[in-house]
Amino acid sequence: MPTQPHADAAQQESSHALACMEIWGGNETIDNALSSPGIDAFVYSRPYEGQHAGGDVHYVSMCGSGRLARFVVADVSGHGGSVAQIATTLRYLMRRNINTLDNTRFTRALNESFQMEKTGGKYATAVLASYFAPTDELIVVNAGHPRPLYFRADRAEWTILSEDGAQHATSASNLPLGIIDPTEFSQFVTKLRRGDLVFFYTDGLMEAKSPSGEMLGELGLLKLIGELDAAQPDRIIRDLLDRIERYQDGKPIEDDVTCVLLHHNAGDVPIYSMGEYLVSAAKMLGLLRT
Repeated sequence: MPTQPHADAAQQESSHALACMEIWGGNETIDNALSSPGIDAFVYSRPYEGQHAGGDVHYVSMCGSGRLARFVVADVSGHGGSVAQIATTLRYLMRRNINTLDNTRFTRALNESFQMEKTGGKYATAVLASYFAPTDELIVVNAGHPRPLYFRADRAEWTILSEDGAQHATSASNLPLGIIDPTEFSQFVTKLRRGDLVFFYTDGLMEAKSPSGEMLGELGLLKLIGELDAAQPDRIIRDLLDRIERYQDGKPIEDDVTCVLLHHNAGDVPIYSMGEYLVSAAKMLGLLRT
């Protein structure tokens, strides 16, 4: 991924191919490109005011068969050691659910971990997405997080990615993590096509303000990203952050910033050797470190 002016202190690496049973991420500064079967992912995270670690948490994982990739972006209230504890818990839950398509079970377990006796009253918004390569389907759960943006390559347009129709649940549902226990979470499925893009982000982008005090908002963010070249997904995060800073008359975003852009390349599911499957099985059984 090209060097971005917003990430001088970030890790800069070439595209990293996710291995089976690998979990990658945290809450520190990062600017990297990842690949998994069917998906190119561009991950950018910058804690506020140059801190080593912030309140945004991101993780990416690959299942034991190389067919299921999971992407998580969470925005935790507060900073410091308590967020690091939550990041560790999230990684543990990623490992426990690494081979599971169902995001709702994972989200319920994460919500339980955010209860007051475990996190000191902190809460978080989060979006969880699993990409299943054999069917090109993206399975999404949104727990009170900003709605992802979705580029349909066949229509050459950006839209909001959300569950169709109103949900008529009698209990609280899809609330931020740590607000109410129990909370029900629903998931929806989007079938991706070659060239489609999905953009996850934290709320600092929407809360950018013009010199007159006008907040950018969801529709303003949608307009800005719609002005970018979707044929160059490796540049979108950098170019979008540049435009947001111009919207703020050159001022940086006054919050932690985390962005994850998925580019569907429609690649084939790989065929693994017996040795590679044995390594994956050993990781699943805890015989090798994940």
